[in-house]
Amino acid sequence: MSGQPRYLDTPYKRKIAYHHLEGTLPGVLFLGGFMSDMSGTKALALENWCREREIAFTRFDYSGHGESSGTFESGAIGDWLEDAEAVFDEVTEGNQILVGSSMGGWISLLLAMRQRERTAAVVTIACATDFTERLLRPALTEPQLKSLELNGFAELPSAYSDNDKRLLSEGTEHLLLASSIPILCPVRMLHGLDDEDVPWEISRETVERLESEDTELILIEKGDHRLSKPEELHRITNVIERLLDHTPSGIT
Repeated sequence: MSGQPRYLDTPYKRKIAYHHLEGTLPGVLFLGGFMSDMSGTKALALENWCREREIAFTRFDYSGHGESSGTFESGAIGDWLEDAEAVFDEVTEGNQILVGSSMGGWISLLLAMRQRERTAAVVTIACATDFTERLLRPALTEPQLKSLELNGFAELPSAYSDNDKRLLSEGTEHLLLASSIPILCPVRMLHGLDDEDVPWEISRETVERLESEDTELILIEKGDHRLSKPEELHRITNVIERLLDHTPSGIT
């Protein structure tokens, strides 16, 4: 285990908790999901895998998540993208392989668009591209929509819990699936065919929108949203290992 987290003070007055392993480059930056924290099964498994191979690795909590400052209810996609970019800029060095889980997949794509020079590749796990518009908004009933408009939040009987008006409205500023996605680096997208939270077709549509000529959609039989079983984690690390073998460090 990595002990107590370190903290990064961002330009946005948020304190972001993170763990970082020094090692060879390209490094691996893990971006977690909605309402998740950096102590999840995939984050820790990837950290152990990188430690055994002396590969640089970074995991962190978005603001309002885990051990970082702020409240979850006040956050939105743009905030969490800013958190991810602050960690990318201030904690990591050289080229990075971005590994994003669920919402973290969407944020990893947005981050890759901002950090093209140092993003060696992107790996997504059950990518929830545009989930605020594709999944959250359609899940709202008429009473919930009215509550959202009048009160600024709605009680959702789902894994997403409470969601406020800003999360949905701000999310529209970061949508990717309406046009081509200007990412040119290698992208690998893993998705379980039995995912009941984020349909695998969202990853397929995302792949089709990418401008990169080096993409792969990997569909996992009987895989659920978490993809945290030992054999599924092995699939993920195999993908990362192949990418590491063919990407430069970015350090001169």
